[in-house]
Amino acid sequence: MSERRSVLSIRGLERAYDTAVGPLPVLKGVDLDVYPGEIVGLIGPSGSGKSSLLHAAGLLEHPNAGRIGILGLDCSNLGDRARTRVRLATIGFVYQFHHLLPEFSALDNVALPQMIAGRSRKAARNRAQRLLRELGLADRVEHQPAQLSGGEQQRVAVARALANAPKLLLADEPTGNLDPATSTAVFENLYALARKAGVAALIATHNLELTRHMDRVLALKDGHLEPQTAAHHS
Repeated sequence: MSERRSVLSIRGLERAYDTAVGPLPVLKGVDLDVYPGEIVGLIGPSGSGKSSLLHAAGLLEHPNAGRIGILGLDCSNLGDRARTRVRLATIGFVYQFHHLLPEFSALDNVALPQMIAGRSRKAARNRAQRLLRELGLADRVEHQPAQLSGGEQQRVAVARALANAPKLLLADEPTGNLDPATSTAVFENLYALARKAGVAALIATHNLELTRHMDRVLALKDGHLEPQTAAHHS
């Protein structure tokens, strides 16, 4: 069998939120596979469920129904500790807000997750240095987040997401807070590093310009995923 195994496999995912007037369904039976080395864009208006889908895929939230498989492991009914282990071992996250630790340098922000995963301090700092250099931050490694521009902070967040060599990268509006030029530059960094690492990436964005480089683009509409035509892809 030559068929590739998906890194992320979602079947029949449903998510509803309780409101004053009753449940509000945002995901109504979503199916999705993302394969190694594939970069998939996720678009849709605010409130369409992009974050809900990413949080479920990243094992951060429990959906109301459906199955989530990561590298062939059914994670749907795992307990919190097991979910945390899967996240640490296989998933990297980039959020719209960088969530860097303010008292740590850029280098230590990228080294820390590696040390939590069991890497020695020296090896973790070496890898952090290498990733930050690839992102054009060689001369900023000792700076704390407050000393960095928004684009630089987000590049550190990208390095941190890829620090443990995840198999799956989930990014939620990773350039949403940046001006257009910085947004494009940071996205190109993210894209190049993800490509080089061969990760499966699912990237939610409002910026349709950024989706031109992606392998596939899916739109969330009325709780379902719809493939977008490749006409606007380069």
